[in-house]
Amino acid sequence: MTSPPLSTSTIRALAFDIFGTTVDWRTSVTAALTDAAKAKLASPSFSSLPSGTQARLRSLTLGDEGQSKTQEGGTRKEDGGWPGFAQAWRNAYSTFTRSFDAARDPWKDVDALHRESLASLLGQWGLAGVFDEQELDKLSLAWHFLDPWADVQEGMRRFREVGGLETASLSNGNRALLEDLNGHAGLALRRLCSAEDFGAYKPSPKVYLGTCEALGLEPGQVALVAAHMGDLAAARNYGLRTIFVERPGEEEWKPDEERYLRAKEWVDIWVTQGEGGFEEVARRLGC
Repeated sequence: MTSPPLSTSTIRALAFDIFGTTVDWRTSVTAALTDAAKAKLASPSFSSLPSGTQARLRSLTLGDEGQSKTQEGGTRKEDGGWPGFAQAWRNAYSTFTRSFDAARDPWKDVDALHRESLASLLGQWGLAGVFDEQELDKLSLAWHFLDPWADVQEGMRRFREVGGLETASLSNGNRALLEDLNGHAGLALRRLCSAEDFGAYKPSPKVYLGTCEALGLEPGQVALVAAHMGDLAAARNYGLRTIFVERPGEEEWKPDEERYLRAKEWVDIWVTQGEGGFEEVARRLGC
């Protein structure tokens, strides 16, 4: 049986993936890492670091300029500088949430994960001891203050004010993180639904169905908006409708893969990069 086209008359709520779909984590986290590194380079404590660590931090932060000042600890091409570090940090999150088993593993929220993985990655990248404990605590909270994509705030306004739709997060982020993001990025989400509420991480059905239950709606009355096909596929399996918004660097499925090609048959709304993001979603929903 074919589902009816999505519109404000066929759904009552939009649930949003946050990282990558709604906020641009790459730019924001890379900027936070770079700023922290530059502040360390200019601080009195920099001179107390081992010479190899100094060289590594300088080259990673200043690029070619840094390499010209030192012969050791030069930037490795595979690192990708701080953007590469940001991606590795994000990968640690993805690996953890996908492998988490609520029946087996003690609960760990995303804030704790980000703090632990930051310290671990700094050691792996030759930067152990660069930041003290307080600096690590502060830097790990960079994920609370990510900027939205340019189309998000206007799209969100139209969903709420024109379409009359309920708007909610459907995110692996913990509640404190989502509260900060909602304010900083100006998302104005009416409801914050977090994996923390359900003691599980996506793609567990507890997160998708728990969000629908928290909204007081049936899954078919809720559409997940996400830039990740795997997230959308899981939501569809549990009865939610699906809206794909392509964002740079976010989709893991390759365009020539069979599963990607077949997704075009079941995704309800598909907005490619450059088509207007959330504003285009609002237009297609009639908002």
